[in-house]
Amino acid sequence: MKTRILVVEDEEKLRRVLELHFQSSGYEVDLAGSAEEALALSDRAHVVLTDLKLPGASGQELLLSLQRQNPSLPVIVMTAFGTVETAVEAMKNGAYDFVLKPFSLDHLRRVIEKALEVSTLREENRKLKEELGQRYEFDNLVGSSRAMQEIFAVVARVAPTRATVLLCGESGVGKDMIARAIHHHSPRRDRPFVKINCTAIPENLLESELFGYEKGAFTGAHTNKPGKFEQADSGTVFLDEIGDVPPSIQVKLLRVLQEREFERLGGNRTLKIDVRVIAATNVDLREALEQGTFREDLYYRLNVVPINIPPLRERKEDIPALARHFLRKHAADLGSAVEEISEQAMAKLMDYHWPGNVRELENVIERSLVLCSRTKLEAGDIRLDTVPRSKAAVSSSFLPEGMSLEEYEQSLIREALRRSGGNKSQAARLLGLTRNALRYRLSQMGLEQDKDSAEKD
Repeated sequence: MKTRILVVEDEEKLRRVLELHFQSSGYEVDLAGSAEEALALSDRAHVVLTDLKLPGASGQELLLSLQRQNPSLPVIVMTAFGTVETAVEAMKNGAYDFVLKPFSLDHLRRVIEKALEVSTLREENRKLKEELGQRYEFDNLVGSSRAMQEIFAVVARVAPTRATVLLCGESGVGKDMIARAIHHHSPRRDRPFVKINCTAIPENLLESELFGYEKGAFTGAHTNKPGKFEQADSGTVFLDEIGDVPPSIQVKLLRVLQEREFERLGGNRTLKIDVRVIAATNVDLREALEQGTFREDLYYRLNVVPINIPPLRERKEDIPALARHFLRKHAADLGSAVEEISEQAMAKLMDYHWPGNVRELENVIERSLVLCSRTKLEAGDIRLDTVPRSKAAVSSSFLPEGMSLEEYEQSLIREALRRSGGNKSQAARLLGLTRNALRYRLSQMGLEQDKDSAEKD
């Protein structure tokens, strides 16, 4: 569809000149000799070019009416009686630009092109914000089970506040989506949302990543650098895997939560910030409290509003809705013709135990869509991940012969360190432990100060 310009000009000769010029440039043109005629034609215009001096209602009055009717419609005003005051008034009333007669037709065309370009960008930006908003609507946090409905109710109540939230649940249950939904439905929705994966950042870099550093704080610090908390000022910080934060950083986090202040690494200037904190963990922090690897005061500061997200195997009634949601989500992106899931395929999904939770279900649906060439997913299209059980699990004896429980645990830890090349974070993941819990066990074994492991970690 061609772009349509509405020209509002009471002088017939100029109207005709403008019509011919814009038509020769590839535009559709509507003509109006008054504000009343223009309002009747404005609903199909992409841009309006109007004189300020018109019979009956003035160009300024037309501008105000057009703004009430369609605020996103760009309006360019032209007049031979231009003054600074007139221009300012027109711009205040919503005009995109202002040109004085006599004007160059080429210049006017460039102004029109620029107005259309800006209008297109604004519309794309509006649609993008709308899509992002829909992505985190509660309707898109899929779950009809009683447990999930209770979670959505808590999210709705806590989102408008600045209360600290602690999300607890296994990996893959959707803690990230819930954190983003809380932010999106808060008064901070237009401010930054900064996610920090505490496990992904090496321990020796964690302080500088969170709180920034001053020039000269360490070798290579050639300039000042703000940290994640400064970047999130007036917005939300999402601390994922909070249970893996080392004690030295826990002290600083406690101060941020209590006082809303901190210092950069290598600096002595106290910085004040306004952030809302959402934390998440896939381990039981109360066990970490008992082991002494997590500060009790920090735990209670984080645990203001706890939200426990159950694993998918405990709310299997959510699987059909989730599976259909992921089908719709990925079918369009992948160009898949699949429109539905058969009863047999759904039964197969319902029978699986889902160790990877909702994230695994999404991956399975996406994989199935890629491999299926029909319009319906059948049971044979559902490719589930099957992890073979270890020899120890299928052994008839409870513990390896001649081994005590303590010795067996130590052998597992040594094997995990061997497989991870001495990297404690990776070894902890293999064992299903937090990094701090593994450290505690290594200290009991006398291996915490092992140089090779420490260097590789």
